Amino acid sequence: MNHELKYTLAVALGVLFLITTYGVRVLVKGRARFDRIDRQGGSRLLSKGAMEIGYWIISPVARALASLHVSPNQISWLSCGFGALAGIFLARGHFGFGAMCATVCGLLDSVDGMVARLSGVASDAGEVLDAAIDRYVEFFFLAGLIIYYREQPALQLLALLALLGSFMVSYSTTKAEALNIEPPNGLMRRPERAVYLTAGAALSTPSIAWFESTPEFAAPLAYPMVLALALVAVLANFSAIDRFWLIAKALRRRDLKPREVNATTNETKPKQTSEAEVTEHPANIGF
Repeated sequence: MNHELKYTLAVALGVLFLITTYGVRVLVKGRARFDRIDRQGGSRLLSKGAMEIGYWIISPVARALASLHVSPNQISWLSCGFGALAGIFLARGHFGFGAMCATVCGLLDSVDGMVARLSGVASDAGEVLDAAIDRYVEFFFLAGLIIYYREQPALQLLALLALLGSFMVSYSTTKAEALNIEPPNGLMRRPERAVYLTAGAALSTPSIAWFESTPEFAAPLAYPMVLALALVAVLANFSAIDRFWLIAKALRRRDLKPREVNATTNETKPKQTSEAEVTEHPANIGF
């Protein structure tokens, strides 16, 4: 058993221990509740309970960093550094080390917002930095896989599709907010993508050691990683298309409520629209 596999299994056991500890906590005190998770909610791919476990694990870390006066921006930049390391490890085929760096990166990405709120320094500028680093981190991870699969054009295309879907899902949320539309819920939001891709990398280390010790290709395919990429590539692009359709639908509904301007006060009031006019309105046709 090589060192990478040992470290990966050790981290997996640590995560299992934390999940078991949380299970005991639920039996004794009930579920840990967080306002942010209650607002955001879970999905079919990442349940609300799983998100609560993650927040429960990182809450003590966030409180400790806040008490040490570590700034949220410092944590964000550290997260970016671990994200870059994850991409480098993946490009070299070290999936276990890549998964560990991606895990630390994800934890830090969640912690920086908590620290900002605990320290009372949350700001729009901090959110912009956090969002930009999120995009770079996701690029680093998938770019590492694109480089690793350079001898396998089909798998390289799969990684490119996963990258496209990931960015389009995030862009749909940004576009909705810019248009003052409630961002639609959907599959493969960033926490879901991070969990599935990191799990695929982590499981690839034992998979390669046990099932691809004598690979048929120039480099092991890492089947769990391929499965995770396929899941993200298909569902993220499907979700992005669905999100943009819902945004366009919401904009059409808003456009069907034209406003007439009062010539004397410049105030606006909704114009009453008959059911027949709504049916025949050009904006109500197509897409």
